Amino acid sequence: MTHSLALAGLLLALTASAHAAPADPARDRASILAMQGQYTVDFAFDETVLLKPGYERAPAVRTGGNEVVIVVEDSPARIVLQHLLVDPKSGHVTKHWRQDWVFQAPTRFEFSAEQTWQVRAVPAALTTGAWTQCVYEVSDAPRYCGTGAWTYDNGIAEWTSDLSWRPLPRREYTRRSDYNALAVINRHTLTPNGWTHEQFNTKIQRNRDGSQTPIAREFGFNDYSRTTEVDFTPAYAYWTATAGYWARVRQRWSSVLDKAPGVHLNTKPDGMAMIIPLFTQAQAIQDGKQVQDAEIDVVFKQWVEQAPADTQR
Repeated sequence: MTHSLALAGLLLALTASAHAAPADPARDRASILAMQGQYTVDFAFDETVLLKPGYERAPAVRTGGNEVVIVVEDSPARIVLQHLLVDPKSGHVTKHWRQDWVFQAPTRFEFSAEQTWQVRAVPAALTTGAWTQCVYEVSDAPRYCGTGAWTYDNGIAEWTSDLSWRPLPRREYTRRSDYNALAVINRHTLTPNGWTHEQFNTKIQRNRDGSQTPIAREFGFNDYSRTTEVDFTPAYAYWTATAGYWARVRQRWSSVLDKAPGVHLNTKPDGMAMIIPLFTQAQAIQDGKQVQDAEIDVVFKQWVEQAPADTQR
């Protein structure tokens, strides 16, 4: 029942988006910036519709954490938000995912094959008056992008993406290999006590011959509730110390993600081959040591290369 209601809401949101009022970038920017702050987060994922004969529903996933969202960049047409996790008992900080928002983006990266993201033009009909959200891994490696307009029907601020591809999330690729891609529509909604992220996922095996085998549908619900009960001081300290380092890392990713053809990673899907050395360098920075640009370049040279030519262009 919950999933049926969610799908009904999604259809309403998509219909509203198709007949949305003219874009109001200033209002949209305020909505995006409203996602910054300190939160207790609940993550829930439930497989719903089973699509492959003989497939058995996977167990529901329930996790949570304490997360602060920090504004890294803020300009009229671009906003960057960095998520940091904090363990309240130990004070340990984990650099988490990042979301970039670009108004009327001309291009975006799209997950096209294993460990490969192609940079493609966003159709004018889709990007006009709309915002493209791109999401990045903890190492700032690419994950997925989606494009859509913010709507404000009945005073509710929400953004719904188009359908796009993304690789398996970490909760999946560490324990299963029966599918290799997700077809996803994302929706962000501002709430009285924070915001939510809904994911309407279809798990699909994309085959070498171009055919696709749907496995199951899944509904994901991430609930960000504002909190004053958690000490996020360690997260702010971490970011103060390492923000300059991670800016240098983002610059290197931008060199292959801002223009065609895109990027291919020579790592396993878990990305640990890059995550470990980059996190180690960030820790060195936090410990007061120097990390030279050449040391960052060594990591990128080993694991990152230009994507092959895009056959869909």
